Amino acid sequence: MTHAFTPATERALEAAQRFGPVLGLPQVLLGLLEESESFAATLLAEQHIDRATVLARFPELEESTADLPRRAGQAPLLEMAVAAVSGQCADIPLPYELATEHLLLGVLLVGGEETEWLAAAGLDAAAVEQRIRARFPSSAANNTGESDEPLPNVDGDEPARLADSAPPRPAAGGTHPTALGHLPTAAWRALDASANRAREGLRVVEDFVRFGLDDPNLTGAIKNLRHELAAVLAELPPEQLFAARDTLGDVGTQISTPSELARADIASLVAANFRRASEALRSLEEFSKLVAPELAGRFEQLRYRAYTLERAVAVERASCETLAAAQLYVLLDGGATTAACEQLGRSLVAAGVDLLQLRAKHLDDRELLARAVALRRATAGTPTRLIINDRPDLAALVGADGVHLGQEDLSVRDARAIVGPASLIGVSTHSLAQARQAVLDGANYLGVGPTFPSATKSFASFTGLELLRSVAAEIRLPAFAIGGISLENLSAVQQAGFCRVAVSAAIVGSPAPAAAAAEFLRQLRRGGGGDRPVR
Repeated sequence: MTHAFTPATERALEAAQRFGPVLGLPQVLLGLLEESESFAATLLAEQHIDRATVLARFPELEESTADLPRRAGQAPLLEMAVAAVSGQCADIPLPYELATEHLLLGVLLVGGEETEWLAAAGLDAAAVEQRIRARFPSSAANNTGESDEPLPNVDGDEPARLADSAPPRPAAGGTHPTALGHLPTAAWRALDASANRAREGLRVVEDFVRFGLDDPNLTGAIKNLRHELAAVLAELPPEQLFAARDTLGDVGTQISTPSELARADIASLVAANFRRASEALRSLEEFSKLVAPELAGRFEQLRYRAYTLERAVAVERASCETLAAAQLYVLLDGGATTAACEQLGRSLVAAGVDLLQLRAKHLDDRELLARAVALRRATAGTPTRLIINDRPDLAALVGADGVHLGQEDLSVRDARAIVGPASLIGVSTHSLAQARQAVLDGANYLGVGPTFPSATKSFASFTGLELLRSVAAEIRLPAFAIGGISLENLSAVQQAGFCRVAVSAAIVGSPAPAAAAAEFLRQLRRGGGGDRPVR
């Protein structure tokens, strides 16, 4: 039997051609990832294989923007892939039009050494074949590899093929082979409706994070959650779900409340759709216990992840508003006396510094508390926010605006229990992974570095400008470059994508700290395009 490809598979193959005239496994993977709603993309996303992963493994690939002719015939790899998947799954009635998951299985079967790194990531031909078989069980009545009733594929943009997913025809004597009657149809209807609600809610949230926050990190996290949900849903038999679906007869479609017809602002829109998704996940968890108990725990874990992402999105949105104009963060060591510390703090407040941090590890608790009280007096009633380093207890005691934590200090969760929900919590990060984790932990801002050698703190190594570029490209939570920042290297920091800096020696050690702070602010605002940072 000759097989054609679904429209989604055709688009994936056309996209693959942009990465070179030779159509190999890496090009096919990149093409499949372009079809983000396809089942193949879902399988890849489950193992955290994305465009960046493939390009990092095959750095020689370069995308061409030139218009390329449509593929003429099948490349040798495709011919072998089709033959391999047809032979491997001879007992499954493959559809005439091969979907993206069939193409993925085929190239994995013939990919040779290039597939070893995919297998190390948890994706190999056996795993993909198992998922296809779980999705489309084999037919004892037809094991020829050909069928007049093609097996449905799950490429999400082809609603016209949903008819292929209709329940099997009754066997002789009128007995339905799936024995649908052993469970209430209501359970299947609830699962189908909840699946739709969960996907829809997550899609709306993803669109806000993508277009509203312009945040690649959280957009990717929500997209991964959505794809993993699709992977779990794929293990529910589609014939049962579609057989039970009755949209026209659903009484819920006729019921609505005024709050559903309008949204007060973007925050209420995002909150409503997170609730929609999490409530639907809970319903999936409960009703799946009647159908496939092994899936209930997976729905539960997806729900918990949705809660975490909801907090991360809400905190980021609020933090971006709170710290929108904040660019200069000055760290104070407490000075020789409490009076000197307060005088310096007042001069920096007058210069327009956005945040002051008290970081004085050499002081005992009583002296540290006295300095904190003095700086609270200096900043009270001004736009300058006071942050206490390491000590959420002292921050709460003096009514500071927040606390800053290092990687070895209390967790964000524990600090939040002390300072309360209204306080800012910053986290020092020394890698992109730590920055991503701080976002999920609910931090309000990041300190990123050390960028350069510092006169006030020693480090074994320096992350440099490369980490700044990585964080600036991916994360939109307010972030301050830290470590050896001076007026001389400030432009390099700005060129790396940062318009917020945390400074100590270059200002506090200056003969005229207030004037030095004013010059930092002048250069930051000139480079950041006015009073609002560009990040």
